[in-house]
Amino acid sequence: MAGIQDAQQAEVPAICNSCEARRAGLCGAFNNRQLADLAKASSRHEILAGTDLPDDGTYSNLLSGVVKLTRNLSDGRQQIVGFHFAPDFLGRPFEAKRPIKAEALTNMALCSFPRAIVDQMTNEVPELGRLLLRRALNELDDARDWMAALGRKTASEKVASFLLMFAGHIGPSRHPADSISFDLPLTRGEIADFLGLTIETVSREFSRLRVDGAIRIVNKRHISLASIAQLEERCGD
Repeated sequence: MAGIQDAQQAEVPAICNSCEARRAGLCGAFNNRQLADLAKASSRHEILAGTDLPDDGTYSNLLSGVVKLTRNLSDGRQQIVGFHFAPDFLGRPFEAKRPIKAEALTNMALCSFPRAIVDQMTNEVPELGRLLLRRALNELDDARDWMAALGRKTASEKVASFLLMFAGHIGPSRHPADSISFDLPLTRGEIADFLGLTIETVSREFSRLRVDGAIRIVNKRHISLASIAQLEERCGD
């Protein structure tokens, strides 16, 4: 009992107090003492947009920015297969290798720590194992949702669903009735690649949403939504 109380009363590192990953990410599984131990081995650093994320034996919390995940074929063709948003956990336990490339889609901030420390904590902290399992299942659910979207939705519904995904992750508000503004960090070509559409179709659907008053577009990248609810109505879910 004394050990549990000591762990709860240990001082949380100042750098962790305002970190989103402590509330909604990997670090939410740790008590104060474990969080302090992890902080001692961690390092924060910036990654510039366009930089490939190396597999260098570390795990990371994504503190800000967006990661693009791509699958490259042997002849050079590339398919965008997903994204990571703050405060996602970057890394794959159990040393499994997959032909997926991770690239900084925007400038990013990471908090990184040696893989061995987290692997050890996975054995010692049951809640961490449950958190990683929930993360994996959520990613599986997201992948299934996009399989349905890409296979059955119309072009208009695909574009609306795509914008809704980014608005929900990088927009400053989550309330359905609120207007939201954000910078979309992909080109029309990248959006077309992800959605399995042509660039012309993506541009046409953006124009249709703009004419209908669902979105406003500034400088091709800055998007303003009248409301999340209005966009949800166009997703076909």
